[in-house]
Parts: sequence; structure tokens; C-alpha cells
Amino acid sequence: MKRKVLAGFLAAAMTVSMTGAATVFAGEEAEGGLKIGFAVQTLSNQVWAQQAEQIQADAEADGNEVTVVDCNGNANTQLNQLENFVTSGVDAIIVNPVDPEAIEEVCKEAREAGIVVMSWDEEMENSDVNWLIENYDLGAEIGTQAANWINEKFEDGKCEVVVLGYPQTPILLDRENGIVDKLTELAPNAEIVANQPAIDTTEGLNAMETILQAHPDVKAVCCIGGGGAAGANEALKGAYGSEIPDDVGIFSTDLTEETIASMQNGEFNKVCVAITGNAYVCGDAAYKLAVATVKGENTEKNVYRDLIPVTADNLEEMIAE
Repeated sequence: MKRKVLAGFLAAAMTVSMTGAATVFAGEEAEGGLKIGFAVQTLSNQVWAQQAEQIQADAEADGNEVTVVDCNGNANTQLNQLENFVTSGVDAIIVNPVDPEAIEEVCKEAREAGIVVMSWDEEMENSDVNWLIENYDLGAEIGTQAANWINEKFEDGKCEVVVLGYPQTPILLDRENGIVDKLTELAPNAEIVANQPAIDTTEGLNAMETILQAHPDVKAVCCIGGGGAAGANEALKGAYGSEIPDDVGIFSTDLTEETIASMQNGEFNKVCVAITGNAYVCGDAAYKLAVATVKGENTEKNVYRDLIPVTADNLEEMIAE
């Protein structure tokens, strides 16, 4: 049975350690506190960094130790990092896999050594818990929100649309496919004039600036993540200056500080499909799920997160959580 849990997680800013007093788990006192290894794809993605910031704060408050490592999208580097976690004898590993198949064996070794393994965003066999998003459904919701807006703004539903995806990662390709399918189904007169990869702000900015040179009349931008959305917002601000037209919008996920600020300032972000809540709510939920699994309080293998469309109308309620 699917279990909905508050949040979405991922990342930090550098390898970070935090230690404190002993904690209690699995009914016994843990000498020196719980040790968690956290392996993320890249820390250049601000939503992952913000989520990791919350994980670090939670761990510090509990007297636990967290080590965060960034493999910069390299599967071999991530494999080595996980091997190091196993050797160092951590109590739990949280991993945001670059290539799930490449780390199945080392995760099996970790579990055989008594280490709890939590997979972030990928359904893995050799894990104790998989913290998941229905990625196609998330993309479909982004595409639906964009299509509804297009049909409301343009009498014939005819406009130019950009998709900022990331096909290098299978789960993000699923998300991109959901976006494209719903745009095609619900806004058939809209034309996708460009589809470029963008995982962070820099890539989103560069891609959108290049696209606008060839297609200055783009009206809707659909992004698979908050990084691309932040970059697209900056590119559009550069193109339009101080005047923000009402008929140009960005539709994305990851309720980052950048997206929140864009909405509050009346900029280009129109709808953000949040994964349970803002980045800090997500980080908090990820940490609690990992600790609960170590304690034996969570026994579900696959834990799914909620998808919540956020607009200017419910933004303050969402960020107040």
C-alpha cells in the first residue's frame, strides 16, 4: 500500500558533519549518536541544498551525525562514496542515486552489514525504504496546470511553449514525458518550440536566453525542477525588464526560496507543484523517515509523497508550514 509522507529531499552544499549527545533508537541507547551518510547527485541544485540544510539542522538538534557528499552526477564517484560509508560503519545511508543499478550491490553489502539504506527518488531492490515520487504524474500535473493557464489566457489556446527537462536522468525523463503528454492532450494548439535540458539555475538561464533569441514570443515555460525554473525566471526578467507581462508564465516543481520569491514579487512563476511542501518541510520529512526506519517504526518499503499545486493564492499557507 502506498503511504503518503510529507516531503521530498536531497542535498547540501559540501561534506558536512554534525555531532552531539547520544540518542535512543530501536529501544536502546546508541553510543555517540546515530551516524548517517547522505549521498546526493549534485549540490548545485538549490532545492537539494535547502532540503539538506534542514536535514542537517534536524540531526544537530537530535545529537546525531550526518555526512553529506556530492558526486557531481558521476555514478562511479557515488559508488566509491557509498563504499566509504560502509567501511566507516554508518548506521544509515540516504542516497539519491545517479544510476540505481550501479549501486545495488554496494547497497546490498551495506544492508548485510546492518546499515539501513534509504533510496531517494528511485525504487531500488537493495534498500530498506524507497522515498518516491510518481514522476510521470508530477510531470502530468505540471503540464495540466500550464495547459489550463494557456487555455484561459489565449482564446484559441495558441501560443509558443518551452520545456526545460533533463533526459539524462530516467526519472526526470518520466517527468518530462508527463509534461509533454498533458500539454499535447489539453492544449493541442500550443506549440512546443524548444526542449532543452536544465537541472540548475545556470543551465536554466543559459538555455532560456538562447531560446528567447530564436523564439522571443514564448509564453509558457514548463520545467522539471526548481533549478531550471529559477534560471528561466532570470532570463525572462532580463528580456522584459521591469515590466512583467501577465501572459508569460513558468510552471514547475520544487518550492524553493527562489520560486517563492518570484511568486511573492509577482514575477514569472505562476504555478509550482510542490512535493508535499517547501524544501525545508521536505528535508524534515526525509530525515524523520530515515530515523524512523532505523528505529523500526517504519516498515513500508515504498513511501510516496503528495503533489500540491501552489499558486499566489495558497503560497503563504504553504510556506507557513
